[in-house]
Amino acid sequence: MSRRPPVYPFTAIVGQDRMKTALILNAVDMRIGGVLIRGERGTGKSTAARALAALLPEIEVIAESPFSDDPRQPETWSDVIRERKARGEELHTTRRRISFIDLPVSATEDRVVGTLDIERAIQKGEKKFDPGVLAAANRGILYVDEVNLLDDHVVDLLLDSAAMGVNVVEREGISFSHPARFILIGTMNPEEGDLRPQLLDRFALSVEVRGITGARERMDIVERHIAYESDPEGFRQAWAAEEEKLGSAIASAREIVDAVEYGRRDLYMIATLTSALKIDGHRADLVILKTARANAALAGRSRIQPEDIRLAFELTVPHRLKRGPFADAQMSMAEVDKQMQQVQSEWGEGDEADQRSSEGEQEAVKKKALP
Repeated sequence: MSRRPPVYPFTAIVGQDRMKTALILNAVDMRIGGVLIRGERGTGKSTAARALAALLPEIEVIAESPFSDDPRQPETWSDVIRERKARGEELHTTRRRISFIDLPVSATEDRVVGTLDIERAIQKGEKKFDPGVLAAANRGILYVDEVNLLDDHVVDLLLDSAAMGVNVVEREGISFSHPARFILIGTMNPEEGDLRPQLLDRFALSVEVRGITGARERMDIVERHIAYESDPEGFRQAWAAEEEKLGSAIASAREIVDAVEYGRRDLYMIATLTSALKIDGHRADLVILKTARANAALAGRSRIQPEDIRLAFELTVPHRLKRGPFADAQMSMAEVDKQMQQVQSEWGEGDEADQRSSEGEQEAVKKKALP
């Protein structure tokens, strides 16, 4: 049986910086909610998705769990692990590579969410759950090529799980839950039909990719692919240092992302931008904040900056505009920059109310949210 060649290195992908950034930020914080990559064929969409999975560091899991339960987060454990723990069973841990699950367009609801054996539950009082795709993808990557051709109901299920981080299956009064936190990557060619606006909005981030036109970059693409095809393992080794560097940066960012702080000025800046464009709902505001924090963590900063918000805005808003992606990106981003500068001016760069100790500022934001 022939062995599959190593995955093409993520850091060897030429150009497509916006796509790579969106993928990396989702890897830093899976709670962002996934990314939709739209573009013509042959632009490296699936290559980037698979390369990201190979790049990410191993994770610690409970060995007895088919759901890759995180031993450090018992509040997220699946029902089966909670029950074993309650019975006093000893739980062991191990480390493994994250999963990369490729969801076929023909996938059904049962295939995605899993199934409960109702007959066994009624006759024997045992809760038997057959895991589905969401279980296999937990803490890994769920990749859906041609997501626009997938049944809308199934897309809804995927987006629900990506947003909530849990999969709950209920049948005949019996329920089973397990963690379902994953990086959802959807790719599509708009020429084959678009997603409904309601589904578009539920993808956290979206990027458009096009074929590279620069002669030098196209030459780099050809040279690297020839080198990879000639000696996949050698090519992989040549990029190993770059892969390890980026993988370590993502792992470090994951450790500090929850500690990245923000102030009321940052929230006001985000709200000003989304309200000016009349973005429906509040999902975009939340995604911008999460993405900005992930970008700050990746840069090793403990507090978000306006540049983090700007980048997050560019990844979050275009596919939510009622007119579709920016018709005139330069004009739109120029207006965004103007509004951000205005907010900074209103609050003042040295405003004591916003530049007090980070801990005190974060506490003020939390208190404001309480009744």
